[in-house]
Amino acid sequence: MTSFVVLLRGVNIGSSRRVGAADLRAAASAAGLTDARTYATSGNLVATADAGDAAQVAARTGTALAAALGTEVPLLALSAARLAHLVAANPFPDAARDDPSHLQLHVGPEAVDEEGVARLTADHEGPERLATRDGALFVHYPAGIGRSRLTSARLDRATGTWTTGRNWRTVLRLEAMCDGSA
Repeated sequence: MTSFVVLLRGVNIGSSRRVGAADLRAAASAAGLTDARTYATSGNLVATADAGDAAQVAARTGTALAAALGTEVPLLALSAARLAHLVAANPFPDAARDDPSHLQLHVGPEAVDEEGVARLTADHEGPERLATRDGALFVHYPAGIGRSRLTSARLDRATGTWTTGRNWRTVLRLEAMCDGSA
C-alpha cells in the first residue's frame, strides 16, 4: 500500500466549486482508495492505494469526484515519498521556521517551467522570493498572500501549467498524515 496526497485546486473559495470533506472521502473510496482522510477545507486528501502511480490515482479520483459532483475539479496526486522529497528540498528553511503561513509550495500536474519562473522572478518587483526545486515552485510571501501581485493566473503563465498551492503548515500536516505521525 502506498500513501498519496490528493490536492484539489480552487475549491471552497467563496461560493463556487464547493467540495465537502465527506464527498471527497466518498470519491476516494469510489476510486478504490482506502484510509481516506481530509485536512482543512481547501481540498486536501490523504489516502492509500494498493496499485497505481500518482497520475493514475489522480485520474481515478478525478473521475469519481466528477461523477459525484456533476462537474470536473482540477486535482493532482503526489506520493508520500514525493511530498517528503519536496519538503526536504525547501529552499527557504528560514521562512519554514519563522513564517510558515506565508511560505507556499505550488505543485502542478506537470513540472513547472524553471525558465518561466526565472523570467517572472527577474521581472517581479515585490518582496516575494521564488525558487523551483524538483518540478515544484516555492514562494515566500512575507507581506502576505492576499497582498501579493503574484496571482494564480500569473504563476500559471510563468510555470507553464496550472498549480495549486499549500502553505507550509498544511504541507507538513499532510506529510505527517502520510507517515502516520498526525
